[in-house]
Amino acid sequence: MGTGWSGMRAGVRDCVIAAGVTAMLLVVGLSESNPATGLDPLGYALLAAGGLALVARRRAPIPVLFATGLCAVGYQAAGLDVPAVAFLFAVYAAVREGHRAVTLAASVMVLAALPLATLLSPHDWPASEAFAHSQGALELGWLVAAAAAGEALRQAERRADEAERTREETALRRASEVRLHIARELHDSLTHQISIIKVQAGVAVHTARRRGEQVPETMLAIQEAAREATRELRATLETLRDDHTTPPRGLDHVPELVEQARSIGLDATLTVEGQRHDVPAAVERTAYRIIQESLTNVARHAAATAASIRIDYLPDTLTVRIDDDGDATPDTAPTPGVGLLGMRERVTALGGRLLAEPRSEGGFTVQAELPVNGTS
Repeated sequence: MGTGWSGMRAGVRDCVIAAGVTAMLLVVGLSESNPATGLDPLGYALLAAGGLALVARRRAPIPVLFATGLCAVGYQAAGLDVPAVAFLFAVYAAVREGHRAVTLAASVMVLAALPLATLLSPHDWPASEAFAHSQGALELGWLVAAAAAGEALRQAERRADEAERTREETALRRASEVRLHIARELHDSLTHQISIIKVQAGVAVHTARRRGEQVPETMLAIQEAAREATRELRATLETLRDDHTTPPRGLDHVPELVEQARSIGLDATLTVEGQRHDVPAAVERTAYRIIQESLTNVARHAAATAASIRIDYLPDTLTVRIDDDGDATPDTAPTPGVGLLGMRERVTALGGRLLAEPRSEGGFTVQAELPVNGTS
């Protein structure tokens, strides 16, 4: 059954169909010339129950199928010669949901039970006439037509789903091709030019220092800008080339980041608190990227000797905190670089909160609170 507006419309449609079938069955039952018996109230109750059961034909097609079949046999036995219309609707609904074998078995049982129910009815018909009336109650042709209609609609819906899936796959493939094309263009054009700028700036700085000359601030700025541009471009190319076929980096890979930080002389520690539980993949990727970017910033800009990473597993939140002992002070406003902006965008996209500011005791802290419920 659908959800949201489409689900509400389907539910309303089912109620309308059930009410219409119930009304039709009661009108036919009341208009037929049937012998007055003490079973009339039971027969009319079964007529109404069979029709009203169709309200649940989408949610529970098999129970509705057997319920309407039993009601049809029951009101025939009670002396009401009324067609088993509700059972035909139930057959259609069950076949549409793919329950062909169960529907066939139920149909055979109802077809076999109707003559017996007619023989037991107060009409006191002979066997041949009872069989004819049971055939009128459930025509084999209408039964086949209901099943065929359900199967036809099921096949049409399946083909529509396959077509939609094919369109999505095609769109993803084209998007991947565009990303790879952009990555190649960036690599062939920008990477080469930035590398030349970086090398030339490095040579100029090295030459000036070897001669004992003061290196101009502009040259140092060019060298640092080229280095930063190379790093950002490399990260952009990795993102563009990511086709989601390689396993994503997550919390299990955080110890590797800690080891990498230690290998460059940073005293990095990792603390995990709380009972570890399953975390959505998007949250894992974001936590990993925040830790990675924070450690990179510490190594490049903080002049720090130590950094601590803390991961807290809470029932509804995953908290990641990175502290360093760098030269940041409370009266120093953090520069909103590309890395910090990227972290904030990732956290905001998941509905979380990011804190990035100098610590009162010196150094810098980055803390992200990521919700783990309702995130895909």
